[in-house]
Amino acid sequence: KEEAITKVGDARITRVGRFLRKSRIDELPQAINILRGEMSWIGPRPEALVLSNWYEAELPFYRYRHIVRPGITGWAQVNQGHVAAVSDVLEKLHYDFYYIKNFSPWLDVLIVFRTIRTMLTGFGAR
Repeated sequence: KEEAITKVGDARITRVGRFLRKSRIDELPQAINILRGEMSWIGPRPEALVLSNWYEAELPFYRYRHIVRPGITGWAQVNQGHVAAVSDVLEKLHYDFYYIKNFSPWLDVLIVFRTIRTMLTGFGAR
C-alpha cells in the first residue's frame, strides 16, 4: 500500500516526469477516458486500485465517493492538493462528499477557475 503513494522527493520521479507533473501535461491522456465516458472533467479524483482498497478498509463510507463518475479535477483537488496519509484522505473524502451533495453547474465553474489557478501556481503537484 505505502509503495503506491508518491512522496516528496520520491526516487521514482525522473526530471522529465517532474516537469510533466508540474505542468500537468501528464493529465492529457485522461481526455481519452473522458471521450470513452469513463471519466468526466470534474468529479472526485480516482485513486490507484490498491490505495482505494486500503482507504475503503480504513475509512467508513469511502466507497460512496464512487457514486459519481471520477474526474480529472474536483473540489478536493482545488482545496487540498495531493494527499496520501489516511488522515488527509479523510479530509479529502469530506471535500468529495461536499461536491456530491452540492453538485451544480456553478460549483463546476468555480472548480474550473480554481483548477486554472492550480495549474498556473503548481499547487499540489508532486
